[in-house]
Amino acid sequence: MHILIVRNNSNPKALDASLLLMSYLNSMGVSTYIVDSSDLGNDRQRDRIAETLPPSLDLSFALGGDGTVLHTVHLLEGRLSPILPINFGRVGFLANDDEKGVVPLAAAALAGELGEDHRNLLQIEVDCQNIPTAQEDIPEDEFGVNTAGLNGKRTFTALNEAALTRGAMGRIIDLSLAINGIHVFNERGDGMVVSTATGSTAYALSSGGPLVSPRYTGLLAVPIAPHTLRARAIVTDPSDVVEISVKDSESFRDVSLFIDGELVLLPSPIHTATFSRASETVTLLRPDQDTFYEAIAQAFFS
Repeated sequence: MHILIVRNNSNPKALDASLLLMSYLNSMGVSTYIVDSSDLGNDRQRDRIAETLPPSLDLSFALGGDGTVLHTVHLLEGRLSPILPINFGRVGFLANDDEKGVVPLAAAALAGELGEDHRNLLQIEVDCQNIPTAQEDIPEDEFGVNTAGLNGKRTFTALNEAALTRGAMGRIIDLSLAINGIHVFNERGDGMVVSTATGSTAYALSSGGPLVSPRYTGLLAVPIAPHTLRARAIVTDPSDVVEISVKDSESFRDVSLFIDGELVLLPSPIHTATFSRASETVTLLRPDQDTFYEAIAQAFFS
């Protein structure tokens, strides 16, 4: 059996828990692999780490906050194993609390006694303008969630959200939103967030979007600080396809793309970004079910 442990190495409690967990798993004859979340900040580092892992994993632990869970999901992209997230951060909508301790949780996971919480992923396809094809056009020292995208990769996945936002110059941007090929509205403002139901408690919420049960399988499209009263958050059908086009504008009104909070470096300006529900899902293990409403009650209403 092969088990991955991803830990927030800036959190002393998570560090201690990882060593205790590794000792317990090794005593059970399990092969363990420990990865520090600080090493997962860009695609090239993730690819190097992924190459050191076995082709398949039976289970993964994410010891930290929700950010550690997101790092784990991106590390395991294309070969996701069930993830047992244990919260050592602040607000943890994805992670379980550690009141029972990591060893009892690990024992329950190995015994198959934990429930499964299936979360949808967001698929993002980006169409850029004038993409360079020559290897020499690709910066070697750049990093981001999609550094590999500089070699032509333009399809990404997210657990929480993708956001098109105003760029480094800080100028407002002009976007056009369409769903299933039908134009819905134009937005002039700070950008747009497209999220899964899981991401409804993250950037989409702070932009004025609704809280949505993680069992919902559609998407949310939420304007960021729109300079109009006509732009509103939209909750889509599970099969809908959302397309955001960047309207032609001055070069100083550049647009940035963030996926699960990480800047995506692209070789040229974005023309369109298309969002849909991904075919792959993430399985989070839970000792208790129906914790979402308890979590939002404590975080937002208490």
